[in-house]
Formats: sequence, structure tokens, C-alpha cells
Amino acid sequence: MKAVIRTAPGGPEVLQVVERPLPGPGPGEVRVRVHVSGLNPTDWRGRRRALPPGMDEQVPHQDGAGVVDAVGPEVDPARIGQRVWIWEAAWERPWGTAQEYTVVPARHAVALPDHAPFELGASLGIPALTAHRALTVHDGGPGRLAPGTLDGTTVLVAGGAGAVGNAAVQLARWAGARVVTTVSSPAKAALARAAGAHRVVDYRTQDAAAEILSFAPAGVDIVVEVAPGANAALDLAVAAQGAVIAYYSGGEKEELSVPVLSSLSANLRWQSVFVYRVPYAAKQQALADVAAAVDAGALRVGEDAGLPLHRFPLEHAADAHAALEQGVVGKVLLDVA
Repeated sequence: MKAVIRTAPGGPEVLQVVERPLPGPGPGEVRVRVHVSGLNPTDWRGRRRALPPGMDEQVPHQDGAGVVDAVGPEVDPARIGQRVWIWEAAWERPWGTAQEYTVVPARHAVALPDHAPFELGASLGIPALTAHRALTVHDGGPGRLAPGTLDGTTVLVAGGAGAVGNAAVQLARWAGARVVTTVSSPAKAALARAAGAHRVVDYRTQDAAAEILSFAPAGVDIVVEVAPGANAALDLAVAAQGAVIAYYSGGEKEELSVPVLSSLSANLRWQSVFVYRVPYAAKQQALADVAAAVDAGALRVGEDAGLPLHRFPLEHAADAHAALEQGVVGKVLLDVA
């Protein structure tokens, strides 16, 4: 089978397409014939770091979608032939989704309904699970997402045209929240509206705080934050009493400075969200909720859903990494099968 591997840290040029023997699933594992592999920023950032301890090579990419074609001991054989989406395939493991077949623990392959295309399945994983955690981690919150669970809640999504931002807008809308998002250009504003945001604010041409507070005079209850260092002052200005600022990203050298008294008097929570280490029970709930949202048709991809797709063949994985690293807007995918 064809597989993309890296044996050292570096730029996109360290990725190689090689032939590898077909892997067999072990106890509790399934083998998936990958149709589409999804890229995330953590994939290119991880590529620039040393290989995990004990690994001589690694197949990249956490997310993907395909069909189960073999199962190991302790896994129901009825899963063979099941369409699935894959999450965290390569987290501390050698087997990512940038290959024709991959092996993952059975719980890392979630049923994908027939009406959901593989490109949607490959776009879920890290972005959707991150968005779910950001929307459910607040004090007094529902801990889960479903229609009505965020009724009466106002959500601010920073960067509504990004992959996590897009998932957060769609999931928040599905759960009943009022959603406002910030963007940096008219093109990104169009994407955020397509995702379903009720109000879109271009922070480069508008007074972002004034626009957000005109939409939510009492402030926002949840901030899904992509750039906490840059946006801390805005988040403080628009946060409601008891709000949570759930941040999931930031530059390598970005620092977050929070005025203590302002946060203290408003009972604000500044909450980091690192999806790979979310508690087990919360991750299980996220998987169930995201699967339900997919089944209900509440999560979509493509330009008409606010998330343009940029597709590359498996052999051009290095080009796909370069495009993502250079900041292409939308979701980058590898067509594998």
C-alpha cells in the first residue's frame, strides 16, 4: 500500500510517499481503508518537531474517513464494511491517515451515516471535538450539545472562517445559541454567514466591541477563542458575568496577559482547550454529540457551509502541507482512495 511518512522533523519536503506492507489490526483495533485524510494545523506543527520517542518514522494526520475492512480480536466482526470517521489516529502512535489503510483503536473509528460524504467525515475529528469542548466546558453549562442545550446562550466565535470556528458556529447554532463571530475580511465574512452565524463582525473595519455588544447588550456567555493573546482586551470588553473564554490555539511565542481585577469582578474563566488531553468522559460525550449532529445534518462542509475544500492527491501530501502552513482558508484534504 502507499503511505506518506516522515523520518525527521522539517518542512513539507520531509514527507515521502513509500510502499508499505498492509497492516493487520491487533486486539481492540480496526483497519480502515482510507478514502479521505484531513489535515489540521497540529499536523504541520507536529511535522516540524522530533518524532515521538521510540518511533523511527510516522504516518501523519489525525483525521480521516473510510471503510472498515478488517477487525482484530475483541472487535465485533459486524463492523467490517462500516463507513467511519477517524479521530486522533496519529496521537502518540505511528499510524496516521495519510495512507491507503490505517489501523486505529476501535473507538477512534466512529460510524459515518450513508448520507454524510467522506470529505465531511475527514473534516470532523480535531476541529469538531475542539469546538465541542469549548462550547461545553463552562461552569453551569450542559456538558453536552443537542438541540436546545444552549438556548438563551450567546456565543462569540473568534475566527469564524477557520475549521474550528466553522464547527463551533454550526454546533452552537444546532444547540440553540445566538452566535456572533469575528473575521478579518469580506470573503471570510461571507464564509461565516454561510456557516450560520447570526452576526458577523469584521474587526479590521468595524469597532468589534461595539458591534458585539449591540448584538449582545449583556455580553457573551462563551468565547471560542483562536488568538487569546491578541484578543484578550476584546474578550474582556464583551464578556458577560460568569463567561468562559475557551482558547484552543495561539502562536508559538504568544503570551496571554489578563487584568486580574477585571476578570475577578466578572467571575471569568480563562480555559485552555487541548483536545488531545480532554478528559475521557468529556471526549466520549463529544464523540456522541458530534455523531448526532452529523446524523441530523447539522454539520456540513464545502463553500456553501462556510468551509471551502482544498483537495490534493496522496502523492502531493507535501503540497497540501505547504498550502495549510501558508494559511489557505478552508479545509485541506488528501484524496487517498
